[in-house]
Amino acid sequence: MGYLTTRKRAEGLGSARAGTEHHMAMTSSGWALLVLVPVLVFVLARTIGGGLEDVRQTFANPFVAILTALFLVVGMRHFAKGAQTAIEDYAHGGTRTALVMLANAISYLTIAAGLYALIKLAH
Repeated sequence: MGYLTTRKRAEGLGSARAGTEHHMAMTSSGWALLVLVPVLVFVLARTIGGGLEDVRQTFANPFVAILTALFLVVGMRHFAKGAQTAIEDYAHGGTRTALVMLANAISYLTIAAGLYALIKLAH
């Protein structure tokens, strides 16, 4: 049994060995969303008031389709990581595990549905 100093406990990746990775993922996805959201809002604002063909024509553009797909993937993974942090702060035991799995499932299902809708709309 060894004695751990305060410094020794603070070194490394934290008690779960994933704190730095989680922080970096949230930081990088946050910066990506900082760029993606305004560009996507600007592009999609042009479709307001247009008909279905105008919307289809907008999403047929590869730039808009890729931008929308990136937003879906990055945004939903950012949501899942943020929800995981909140869940880990307030839930314990099996409830924590179930809620984290639910947040990840919601994220991946939303990505799949969004990409499917994007493909159908652009096609």
